[in-house]
Amino acid sequence: MLAAVREYKDHAGGHYSTRTIVSQAAQISGRPTDQTISEGDVVAEQERGKGAQYITEDLADDGVDRRGFLTCMAWAGSAVLWTMAGGVPTSVALGQAGRLLKGGASKSGLFFAQISDSHMGFNKAANTNVAATFQEAISRLNALPKQPEFLLHTGDISHLSKADEFDAVDQMIRGAKTKTGRVFYVPGEHDVLDDNGAQYLQRYGKETKGHGWYSFDHSGVHFIGLVNVLDLKPGGLGNLGAEQLEWLERDVKGLPTSTPIVVFAHVPLWAVYPQWGWGTDDGAQALSYLKRFGSVTVLNGHIHQTIQKVEGNMTFHTALSTAFPQPAPCTAQAPGPVDVGADRLRSFLGITSVQFAGSPSTLAIVDASLAGTPVAVAGLGSENPRTKARQSKPIADNEVAIDNFSFNPPNRTVPVGTTVTWINRDDIPHRIGSADQKFPLGPTLDTDGRYAYTFTAPGSYKYFCTVHPTMTGVITVSPA
Repeated sequence: MLAAVREYKDHAGGHYSTRTIVSQAAQISGRPTDQTISEGDVVAEQERGKGAQYITEDLADDGVDRRGFLTCMAWAGSAVLWTMAGGVPTSVALGQAGRLLKGGASKSGLFFAQISDSHMGFNKAANTNVAATFQEAISRLNALPKQPEFLLHTGDISHLSKADEFDAVDQMIRGAKTKTGRVFYVPGEHDVLDDNGAQYLQRYGKETKGHGWYSFDHSGVHFIGLVNVLDLKPGGLGNLGAEQLEWLERDVKGLPTSTPIVVFAHVPLWAVYPQWGWGTDDGAQALSYLKRFGSVTVLNGHIHQTIQKVEGNMTFHTALSTAFPQPAPCTAQAPGPVDVGADRLRSFLGITSVQFAGSPSTLAIVDASLAGTPVAVAGLGSENPRTKARQSKPIADNEVAIDNFSFNPPNRTVPVGTTVTWINRDDIPHRIGSADQKFPLGPTLDTDGRYAYTFTAPGSYKYFCTVHPTMTGVITVSPA
């Protein structure tokens, strides 16, 4: 497989690789499937051809080659057109959709689209008008030469779980042109902030199981929508839970191994970057139930960028947001909205379109943007003066600041009777929860939000962010 590879350490100190915008052009052309590209090669190639924006060797007539792939390795997907042959999905960039849809692949098969992380209600520097970019994504979808059967929305529909945010998305998404008029949802953590997902279920999950998981079949493909944003554990990642895992095992038990499987959930089911919470603690168990199938495609959102990994019969693909980009792993101090400037923003946002057809093919994913141009993966971005000003302010001895997805300081010692105040100085909401239920759950804190609690008994009080559970801290209360 021809791939750009970045290596990270996992929790156990080992290493794993995530393949950013994986291309199987080598496999299609008969080249060794274990061929990889080092980051040094990437840097050298980018230095060699900084002005190059186009493909120089099209190995499989799929729009990808080694040099062109290197030049565009950071593309982060607007629309990806997938085709299915013998249960194996194949895709090309949205710009090539016309060629594919007008060719043999358009004569049969299932075509659907994925949209993710609309974050309706967000209004910070990274994007002051998320409604406009969401509408542009819908318009780009409607401009495809073939209508999708339906849409998948892989979560974070809203930013603060507010009714008017859900309403706005519902109204705009009704303008999406699909053959069935259906939209299938799974929740993101921003959709279940204050009520454990009750409002989400009332709107989108009336016919689902448990907290919103379900499955359906369409054109011979079995779709599974999973929920991994509830009952998150301190210091942990996404979570499916025993009840949902048992349901999943039963759901697929009677299916023949030739059935193509598409799984969609908000948080990646694989360990993209656990240090930032980009993974699911029990995702491996869920995937173990699917290993016997000949073709499994896992679609996720959450990280606001396209990263793909292929492991045997399983293809993992994360989607862009329609609201704002987040930094690539290791390129910033923490995740969160990146201000890339209004003039470049649309190059970082997009949708994914998926086609299953019947001609022999292998997987090849290339992504484009809302702007229709290649995208550089977001790093630090432009410095937000307001955020910098907030986070540079000194805090009192009884305060804990929330800066860059961490508690500052992570350990605070105060005398008994002290009122401790947490202050959110991030552009993303957080919520303070007691790890051992020793003090009440705080409200959802948007930017500049505060939560205060008076500690009346000595002891150690562990806490975490219930929205982003890798964030943990301790309040130690000493006797008077």
